[in-house]
Amino acid sequence: MEFNVMDYGAAGDGKTKDTAAIQQAIDACHQAGGGRVVLPGSSIYLTGSLCLKSNVDLHIESGAVLKASEDFEDYIPSSPESGPVLQPASQVPSYVNCEYHGRPRHYFLYALHGENIRITGEGTIDGSENIYYGEVDSYHIEGKFYPRIPMIFVEDIRHFTVKEVTLTKCAFWTIHPVGCYDVLIDRVRILNNTKMANCDGIDPDHCDQVRIIGCHIECGDDCIVLKTSQDFQEYGPCQNVVISDCTLISTSSAIKIGTDSESDFRNISVQNCCISRTNRALSIQLRDKGNVENLIVSNVNIETRRFSPQWWGGAEPIYVTVVDRKEGVTAGRVKNVCFENINCIGENGIFLSGSENHIMEDIRLRNIRVVLKKTSKWPSDTYDIRPCGFDGLISSKIYGIYLDKIKGIRLEDVQIEIDESMELYAGGESKILDVEGMKVLP
Repeated sequence: MEFNVMDYGAAGDGKTKDTAAIQQAIDACHQAGGGRVVLPGSSIYLTGSLCLKSNVDLHIESGAVLKASEDFEDYIPSSPESGPVLQPASQVPSYVNCEYHGRPRHYFLYALHGENIRITGEGTIDGSENIYYGEVDSYHIEGKFYPRIPMIFVEDIRHFTVKEVTLTKCAFWTIHPVGCYDVLIDRVRILNNTKMANCDGIDPDHCDQVRIIGCHIECGDDCIVLKTSQDFQEYGPCQNVVISDCTLISTSSAIKIGTDSESDFRNISVQNCCISRTNRALSIQLRDKGNVENLIVSNVNIETRRFSPQWWGGAEPIYVTVVDRKEGVTAGRVKNVCFENINCIGENGIFLSGSENHIMEDIRLRNIRVVLKKTSKWPSDTYDIRPCGFDGLISSKIYGIYLDKIKGIRLEDVQIEIDESMELYAGGESKILDVEGMKVLP
């Protein structure tokens, strides 16, 4: 069955607030047992918070725009016990200096406890990022507060799909599924501002059975980041994840595991991706209790560059660090990880570094080419291991491959080339520190 939002009173003129009409269509579709809620093309639907329901496909036709309201009073606070709670605007908490405790304080598109929820179509969802601007300069836009309102936040959903839509101008995490089983994000475009802080692309958090396929993502913060955050530990590990055939551009990391790592990450495959104009490409950052095990990354082309120091990262194509975030919290381990068939060109090399009492195990690098080449105006004279219990910036020459605190590593057909443009910064092809059981094959 189809439920056209126009039949429920939506204006689609970009001025009238269509929140009630679209929510009524969603509710009617859910109560009828399921179907498709259609936002017809060639219209702009201005709306505040919407609560998605089981067995509903929110379908945004080509030419249609679902635009987030620029009035904060149109957003509903969320409750971890019962889901969205409607409060009068006068009771909405202040947005100044919000503390982040895992769940968003408010939401745009939201679902809690359900199944078979889909967001589809070739239209656009616009997050109206400009209302969140704080300090702005040439390289960085800080938000007015943290956390800001995510575009899509769904918790404890079985069979969740986002397909073919374009998501743009989000000022915080764009798609954040938490504790979900069977997540498919298929051929989605995420076009965020590459200067906007914290505007992650896709953040699967404690999710199981995840496929992120054929997406194009441009954003200031991490494009795809797997998390196991503290407030959702009841959902267990993040596992059985496939990331494939994506093109990624980021001012931070293109693909990252962590830093929120309270539970384990396991059985993860990344393949056939192209990463460009990125401050860090493939990243594992363990800072909390969780472990990473059984990760394969293959067939990836990488281009990195340095950027303004407001952004973390130092142009590393492959980056794995295990460091305690703070006293009393012991970081997990990295074990059985393979990187193969990867071409890297940029202003830094591979950086793999455990720390005292956190030794990486069973790491394999196979058929990898690293070209160090200077392309930006920013100095290439540090390694960056933030966040950690100290400054985190380590002054150093740059190496094609830097290895420390590793037990069992195999390098097979790893080629390093240093362009003359890196003469001022390069320290050599490799720096090997505390490494046990290293095998190097031609």
